[in-house]
Amino acid sequence: QLQLVESGGGLVQPGGSLRLSCAASGFTFNYYAIGWFRQAPGKEREGVSCISSGGGTADYADSVKGRFTISRDNAKNTVYLQMNSLKPEDTAVYYCAARPLPLITRCVPSHFQSWGQGTQVTVSS
Repeated sequence: QLQLVESGGGLVQPGGSLRLSCAASGFTFNYYAIGWFRQAPGKEREGVSCISSGGGTADYADSVKGRFTISRDNAKNTVYLQMNSLKPEDTAVYYCAARPLPLITRCVPSHFQSWGQGTQVTVSS
C-alpha cells in the first residue's frame, strides 16, 4: 500500500530554516514524480515545488524561488524540501504527494493522486 509520511515541521523564527522530509513506501518510488504542497487556514492548497522521478527536473512556485530547494534520494525513497529565509506567509500545513508518472506537467494538487498526512510549519517571532 502506497504511503507517504512527512516530517521536519515545527516552529521557526522569520529568516530561519527547516528541512522537510517525505518518506515513501509501498510503491516503486523512482517511477513517480513527487510534489510538496501547502495549505494555510482559509486558503486553497497550493503547489510549492515538484520534482521528476529521476530528480532532473524541478518546478517552484514564484513565492518560494530562491529560498526553497527540492531534492530526492531514490535509494532512500525520500524527498526533501529545504526551506531557507522563511517568512510568516510560509506558515501552513505542508503535504507531499505522488504522481504515478515520471514527469511534471504542472505542480498543482489535481495532478497528484496520493497524499501524506501533512506536517505543520509555523513561522513566527
